[in-house]
Amino acid sequence: MSHRGIHERRCQCWTAGLALLTALPLVLVLSATAVANEYRHAEEPIGDVEAVYSGHLTPDMAVNTYRNIDRLFPSRVIEAGDSPRELSASEASIDGLTFEVDGEQYDIYDYLALNNVTGLVVLKDGEVVYETYQRGNDRDTRWMSMSIAKSISSTLAGMAIKDGLIDGLDAQVVDYVPALKGSAYDGVSLRDILMMSSGVAWNETYTDVNSDRRDLLRAQIAQQPDGAMDVMANLERAAEPGSVNNYSTGETQILAEVIHGAIDRPLSEYLSEKLWQPWGMENDATWWLESPDGVEIGGSGISATLRDYARFGQFMLEGGVIDGESLLPDGWTEEATQPTTLSDGEALEYGYMWWTGWTAPSREDQAYSAVGIQGQYVYVNPAHDIVIAQNAAEPKPVGKEVIDPMAFFDAVVERIEAPQTASE
Repeated sequence: MSHRGIHERRCQCWTAGLALLTALPLVLVLSATAVANEYRHAEEPIGDVEAVYSGHLTPDMAVNTYRNIDRLFPSRVIEAGDSPRELSASEASIDGLTFEVDGEQYDIYDYLALNNVTGLVVLKDGEVVYETYQRGNDRDTRWMSMSIAKSISSTLAGMAIKDGLIDGLDAQVVDYVPALKGSAYDGVSLRDILMMSSGVAWNETYTDVNSDRRDLLRAQIAQQPDGAMDVMANLERAAEPGSVNNYSTGETQILAEVIHGAIDRPLSEYLSEKLWQPWGMENDATWWLESPDGVEIGGSGISATLRDYARFGQFMLEGGVIDGESLLPDGWTEEATQPTTLSDGEALEYGYMWWTGWTAPSREDQAYSAVGIQGQYVYVNPAHDIVIAQNAAEPKPVGKEVIDPMAFFDAVVERIEAPQTASE
């Protein structure tokens, strides 16, 4: 199966389970009022999670829902500081951009329309080359991250290692998540979790009411503290840790629990202190919780502005350094964002919850992306100092991208780096 095929299969599994979350009692949905009171989209009508998964939202209703996800589930605020990092205008340009994919010619207007893009920011050397918003969005609009949150959670794990709160990539999961002691996760390391290679048996079949994923979904629907870890603790071992890659939605939440066990406070608070404020994020963000006042959802549920997603990409591009001090272990940004290797030497086109480039130019540039369903991207190209952040409202979770975003990103990079003539 191709890299993109694997990505789509994994996303389909995740979103199939997401449909069941609509059974949550509305009383449990606690909006982040400190943010919502000043949020101009807060009173818009929104759809429900089942409709998101089914692709049964009209375009306008989808947009309303995606910029108001803190109203769907319990959420916690990620506080920004008072000194936003400036994003000044670049002298570079993508004017006249055209490109070809599978024998078809496109320009940027085709891409924005056909891929239902609601926001796009392109940075070169930390400056804005191009920026656009659609469907009533603007710089103050928060938008769902979907699985971009996985890459942020992975980065938090790196920060906790740097802070001495997690004992490196070989740290044992059970040392930070006591609920998993004596389970199949004994002997599983943080590295195994980040690579989804724990060796723990997992059935991700959503049509099977007795599958592990359905058990986990029932725990999530119940919104009981530690319910997800109760499910994970009852799984059996199928292979040695580090030897087999088996995508497991449950292990994304284990990552959040490991970080929480290490830092002993909310992930949102740690993210605010370590990155959101010192790096100069411009707006508060929100993050879904597994239960009211519980642990954050490690793999989804962050809602932030597009410029702040771009700033996160710039943070990675600059090696995780703020004011001359590295917030991540030595070599982390390179190791976490490039292909990893299983214990038998098999290479994975996946880093520590980052997707590696899947086109020839992106591979050559060692580009990587945080990727979320419905068209969410934070693309980083270290070879050319370019970051691209994209929000979108594709009509289905996967499979409806008319133009491969990575091919578009390649074209943007090529256009920025191409010599500009006087007529241009």
